[in-house]
Amino acid sequence: MSEEEEYDSDMDYSDNDCGYADYYNVADDCDVEIVDPSKMDVEYFVFECLTVEEVERLLNESVESLSNSVQITPSLAKVLLHSHKWCVQDIVLKYRGDSASLLVVSKIKPSRPPAPQTSTHHTCDVCMLSHEADNCCGLACGHLFCNLCWSMHFEVQIAQGISTGIACMAQNCEVLAPEDFVLNLLSRPKLREKYQQFAFCDYVQSHPELRFCPGPNCQVVVRAKEPCAKRVICTSCSTVFCCKHDFCWMCLGDWKTHGSEYYECSRFKENPNIAQESVLVQAREALKKYLHYYERWENHCKSLKLEEQTLQNIKAHIHKKVMDCSGTWIDWQYLLHAAFLLAKCRYTLQYTYPYAYYMEPGPRKELFEYQQAQLEAEIENLSWKVERAETTHRGELENQMDVAEKRRGTLLKDFLKA
Repeated sequence: MSEEEEYDSDMDYSDNDCGYADYYNVADDCDVEIVDPSKMDVEYFVFECLTVEEVERLLNESVESLSNSVQITPSLAKVLLHSHKWCVQDIVLKYRGDSASLLVVSKIKPSRPPAPQTSTHHTCDVCMLSHEADNCCGLACGHLFCNLCWSMHFEVQIAQGISTGIACMAQNCEVLAPEDFVLNLLSRPKLREKYQQFAFCDYVQSHPELRFCPGPNCQVVVRAKEPCAKRVICTSCSTVFCCKHDFCWMCLGDWKTHGSEYYECSRFKENPNIAQESVLVQAREALKKYLHYYERWENHCKSLKLEEQTLQNIKAHIHKKVMDCSGTWIDWQYLLHAAFLLAKCRYTLQYTYPYAYYMEPGPRKELFEYQQAQLEAEIENLSWKVERAETTHRGELENQMDVAEKRRGTLLKDFLKA
């Protein structure tokens, strides 16, 4: 392998990686001192990304543990875990204390015991045909139906996206059908597979530590330990120059009217007498407020996409410098660090607008908007320097990085955990 090919392999980045999606892995790409991130970043939390196979293994471990502890079938263990947020210890304590009540609350057994069935034939209450006892079955509630009606019932429920919530067909009966009961009556492989997929989704959604990645067509499941966001722009002061006319890119107003309050337009000025206006006026004002915050959220979303291209340019610049023997890969790490930090700060700023939208007017909101404006100013300064990384002195860039991160940390510490 040539030196250039070996270097290219080190430069293998995902096309979708613009920094903000990888907040807490910057240390993997930059040669920086390793410190405890939980003490440095108030947004930090411990998480891991799991494949479907890893999640199934994790869930099966809980099923096996509960099944062995209280001596029940794996299917019934899944019903109990699904209804009790997969807390094995809690279920074991309740089962040993009062198993009958636990099974009733979990809809495994009815509140009243069923009458015994001794007849060799049974009339199905769905199709109203008489069947031999071997062709009929039922749940713990004792309601018997023919196998064909059960199968049709399951097919209809699965077609509607229901799996773990499939209940008995009897009127007003809430007893749930466990997994083994359903699979035994489903003959079509595709239908069985579809049922298992829906059940898996239900199990993940009911687990307090697991959530599906919201990305389109992404099968990754995130496990978090804690339950818990052609134009020319002067990024230094948010000015847009077009046809010799300068205006604010946030509110599109004349830049001359802004004065020294560069980010005054980021604040929404509410009508103090809106409560006395008509319903129509109030509705119009509510829409105006929503659009105000949404447009600013969207502007920063667009900036993130533009800065993703800047990141690609920085990678190309580093590659050129290294190949020209103008420094080593380690020498230029600070540029990548700056680009990742910019995306991280921009992402935080983007989601301060939904937060501000729901805040009640008052001194607390005024303080928040002030800190929001300070953060925005430092982010735009950092963006300006990152875009001109080839001519910006390293000391100036790292100083601006430190200021922006401190602004971000101050805002989050004052309001995120308040």
